[in-house]
Amino acid sequence: MIQIDRYKCGYCGACVGVCKFNALELVETWIDIKDGCTECGVCSKVCPVGALSLPEEASQ
Repeated sequence: MIQIDRYKCGYCGACVGVCKFNALELVETWIDIKDGCTECGVCSKVCPVGALSLPEEASQ
């Protein structure tokens, strides 16, 4: 599952906009990850502050 660093996230919604599976939702001041997430990584690549990462990215 995608990991979110809530201290880095500015809640801009860029990740929500690029998710073609509609698995991310911006809810007030947090990002909700739904079961439809396929861990494709597009959201983590578009995040301007690097707040999103895949588990294998986080361990490197």
